[in-house]
Amino acid sequence: MHNRVKDYILDNEFRLTLFKDRINIVNYSKLLQIDRKEMIISNSYSKIYIKGTNLVLNKLLDNEIEKL
Repeated sequence: MHNRVKDYILDNEFRLTLFKDRINIVNYSKLLQIDRKEMIISNSYSKIYIKGTNLVLNKLLDNEIEKL
């Protein structure tokens, strides 16, 4: 169990998980743009464009605020 917790804490791989009504994004490099119709984020090797209607950012951690 200790190793699983350690792996989770040290994980820095970019991950985008698509759900029916939301997208979970972890370990990105920068949040480049956000508005009601589009989000642009980058990781170490690409830019990801998310387009939709009435997009809402639900959660940022304290240490992610500076990325805006």
